[in-house]
Amino acid sequence: MSRSGYTLPVFACAAAMAALHWLRHRQPLTSISLDLISPAQMAEIPIEQVAGLSENMALAMTRSEPGDNLDLTRNTPIWAVVEWRVGDGERVIIQGGEGIGKQLNAGNQPAIYAYAQNLLQENLCGMLAPDEKITVNIILPFGRSLAVRTSNSAFGVVEGLSLLGTSGISQPLSTPDQLAAFRRELQDKASRFTSLVFCIGENGLDLARQLGINPEQLVKTANWLGPLLVEADVLGVKEILLFGYHGKLMKLAGGIFHTHHHLADGRREILAAHCALVGLKSQDIQAVFHSPTAEAALKYLKSLDAETGSDWVNQVYGAIAQAIDTRSVEYIQSHSSRGKDTTVCGSILFDRDRQIIVKSKIACIFSEKLC
Repeated sequence: MSRSGYTLPVFACAAAMAALHWLRHRQPLTSISLDLISPAQMAEIPIEQVAGLSENMALAMTRSEPGDNLDLTRNTPIWAVVEWRVGDGERVIIQGGEGIGKQLNAGNQPAIYAYAQNLLQENLCGMLAPDEKITVNIILPFGRSLAVRTSNSAFGVVEGLSLLGTSGISQPLSTPDQLAAFRRELQDKASRFTSLVFCIGENGLDLARQLGINPEQLVKTANWLGPLLVEADVLGVKEILLFGYHGKLMKLAGGIFHTHHHLADGRREILAAHCALVGLKSQDIQAVFHSPTAEAALKYLKSLDAETGSDWVNQVYGAIAQAIDTRSVEYIQSHSSRGKDTTVCGSILFDRDRQIIVKSKIACIFSEKLC
């Protein structure tokens, strides 16, 4: 059985709470109890160190423990500096210090997303008197160096890591135990809805919520798209909207239904093939094929459109989205005994700036029902 740990926002919140406790009581804590909110349970987080920096400022430190998840932040320190504040404004102002990434597509705002913000606000406000105000600065001393080993830059986050996620529980995304957990979530939601949205990762989940899709219809799949598509069909789900980052979701257009990069890639081959199918010139196909990333290939196609007034992005990605829909249904049918009543799929692909690149024809129909 896999051992669950906690996500980075939980440790950031615990450190902030420990620093605030020191400001109020001038006593260090060895652990802090906090409300995870999602799920609705308490967590006890060890605190490694607490220090007063001045009469009005304190620092606390803890370390990330993601359980059995293969997470590069394991054992990395998380600091929180908390300072009393006077004047108008919010009771808790949250800032991102060294090692917290900046969102290029959001005015360089710190990459501290909705769940982390909510977690910090709820737990810290519960420790404050009505007239008290604080500023909280979250620091990841090794965040900048760790970030170069992630795909953060593909989503417009630079110079550090994100405090991202929709839950306080960190679980491995590629083990059989995690697949079993995803299946249980799918079974629950399939019992209540005939239309569901599959999101590979947290970026998709976050963007889908922003677009107004009912969170109860969102299913996180990680890299287990194949088995979960089959499971959805068995459960009688009628429609599935595949919602994901183009560099990941396009693998389905090539018949790759377990999308972890250690098992299969094929992105440049898929992109180049669809460029050829819609009629790009040989030199442009080669440029796409030799692009270092899917994002770079998309940028190249956008530059062609800007220079020549063409429409290659829509043509290429429209073909890819159609292929995703077709290959997904074929995959389901190859494992189904339902005949013509198998689940229907539509797809939406977004880029590093979380901007929608394309919706398949079927996805356009599904979107009107879901949003």
